[in-house]
Amino acid sequence: MSPPSAQIVTSPLSNDLPINIVTNGLKNLNYTSKQGYGNFDTHFYDGQDEVSPSGLLKIRKSYREKSKYPDYLPTWDPTEKYGPLEFHEYHDPALRADPNFSNLFAKEKIGQLKVKKVTPKLGLEINGIQLTDLSDTAKDELALLVAQKGVVIFRNQVFADEGPDYVTDYGRHFGKLHIHQTSGHPQNNPELHITFRRPDADEFARVFDNSISSGGWHTDVSYELQPPSYTFFNVIEGPDGGGDTLFADTIEAFNRLSKPLQDFLSTLHVIHSSKEQAENSQRQGGIQRRAPVTHIHPLVRVHPVLKKKSLYVNRAFSRKIVELKRQESESLLNFLYNLVESSHDLQLRTKWEPRTVVIWDNRRVQHSAVIDWEEPIHRHAFRITPQAERPVEDLKYLNNENYYPSPLTLDV
Repeated sequence: MSPPSAQIVTSPLSNDLPINIVTNGLKNLNYTSKQGYGNFDTHFYDGQDEVSPSGLLKIRKSYREKSKYPDYLPTWDPTEKYGPLEFHEYHDPALRADPNFSNLFAKEKIGQLKVKKVTPKLGLEINGIQLTDLSDTAKDELALLVAQKGVVIFRNQVFADEGPDYVTDYGRHFGKLHIHQTSGHPQNNPELHITFRRPDADEFARVFDNSISSGGWHTDVSYELQPPSYTFFNVIEGPDGGGDTLFADTIEAFNRLSKPLQDFLSTLHVIHSSKEQAENSQRQGGIQRRAPVTHIHPLVRVHPVLKKKSLYVNRAFSRKIVELKRQESESLLNFLYNLVESSHDLQLRTKWEPRTVVIWDNRRVQHSAVIDWEEPIHRHAFRITPQAERPVEDLKYLNNENYYPSPLTLDV
């Protein structure tokens, strides 16, 4: 059975950019979201930041002068525009890897390594390996290790010292790099996603003006047609304590459910949208590189390396379960959000020591930043995010350009 042609539904934002909704032949896909999405540390903020004579948006000069890593400071160019991201085949480097990790954990270096589990099932912390020393075969094994452990923490890294060009080239080994729709990036390095929390008391207040918690659980840009596989995240400046990141294992969360519920969830599909994130950037005076998108992904996806199922929903970007009525969808999504966010026995918490790089697999973990410091100290970080396969509920659809979530056709 051939799938119907995707239809495009447009809806204006404040600057008349369309929202592209891949409908896959579905009817009644209208939805409204109660979930706003505000990242004050990734978007330009009018009144806090500056506009150069050329029109380039920048962090204000007084903050730039204090930065230890000026090459990684964010800029926002209103003239920088891209078309929609297009389908491409993705072949995970982990599938090329030696399962014995003979290159990543070379025998001659074993005595120099300190490796410890963060929790029994999720996370590994490593001292004694420099990411910059890895060969291509060792990078393949790194991908496999991250897939298996979910989160891998590397301490005492010189990664950032090599500069934005090096970091960008490094990330390309793992896939085609994602360019974010609204966040800042260094000039000439659009694939680097920069977070910069300004050392201003108002910054902290804005987080809690309308919320009792800074929690924002998500998987990176799950609204894209092909969301990221591995995220490389390096905090290069930050507070001495605080600013941790929480991670939750969505494979373990799926495994906790009863078999009948697992089977039911495996038949469902979820709308993911970048609309609210785009609107938030515009409200703050920021930019829009691409029109916002909405895509449908399986609620339960299969990991191409691990061959395991995980829950693929998150509070930040998931909007509605396609097959269910509004109230049914809201109840079930909230149940799944709470399962992931409240089950501390499937989570870990990463502390950001100087020169720490954390790599995680977006296909099996969610994460949330912790905003818990009020001191006027900026937190500056960068990430690279290689795009992965389009999420599928069955690996027989992997890298199939004509795949649409299978039950969602007019023929059913």
